[in-house]
This record gives sequence, C-alpha cells and structure tokens, in this order.
Amino acid sequence: MTDQPPFDADPSPDYSAAPPPPPPAYSGVVGEQPLSQSDERLWAMLAHLSELVFAIVAPLLIMVILGKRSAFVEDQAKEALNFQITLLIATFVAALSLFVLVGIVLLPLVIIGGVVFAIMAAIKSYGGELYRYPLTIRFVK
Repeated sequence: MTDQPPFDADPSPDYSAAPPPPPPAYSGVVGEQPLSQSDERLWAMLAHLSELVFAIVAPLLIMVILGKRSAFVEDQAKEALNFQITLLIATFVAALSLFVLVGIVLLPLVIIGGVVFAIMAAIKSYGGELYRYPLTIRFVK
C-alpha cells in the first residue's frame, strides 16, 4: 500500500488566494435606469407612428411608462398624444360634415394629413430632433 491520506482527510486550504469579488449590489429598483440615446429615439418614433395602429393609447402608455426615464421620450409622447387627440376631434368634425357634403373632401384630407404628419414626426424624432405638429391643440402639457 501507498502512503496516501484517507479520502475523508481535510487537505489544508490555500489562504493565499484572494476571495472572489462580491456580486453587484441590487438597488431594488427595476427598470429605472435612463434610456440610452438610441432607445430614446426609437420610443419617440414609435410614439408618433402609433397613430397608424393604437392611436391615443400607445403615446399615453409610452409617456407614463418611459417618460420618467427620458425627458425626450416624454416630450415627444406628449406631442404625439396631443396630435392624436386633435386628430380625433378633427375626424369627428369632418365625419359630421359629411351631411353637408363638405366632409367628402374634408375627411380624406384629415386622414391623409394625419398620416403624413405622423411620418414626418417619426423621421424627425428618430433623428433626435424635437418635433412640433402644426395646428395641434396642446391638451397635455
């Protein structure tokens, strides 16, 4: 037989090695970091383009959820929300004016104008510029 220690023998630990670093501290706040510049531009663009799908709901959600993480996103979401509300009122007035036959021209102009301005706003905000819609009533400040 050889002179090996039994398996249950405790080998002497090596205390010369440094202990591993502690894990990063958990702040307890999830998702409150500021948005990166590319994320800001993306969410601002989506707030403007939401007219095509979710109208008033999407800019409102973006403003409430992401607005506290980015002043740029909050500003552009408010602008998109104000435009959506103004567009909704203009569409309602144009639909009512169908009875007077003015709405036949006015309703398509409102719809096409809304889409064109939303696309222009999305392009500008994705470029990092603040965009202001023309002829918009500022309901949300």
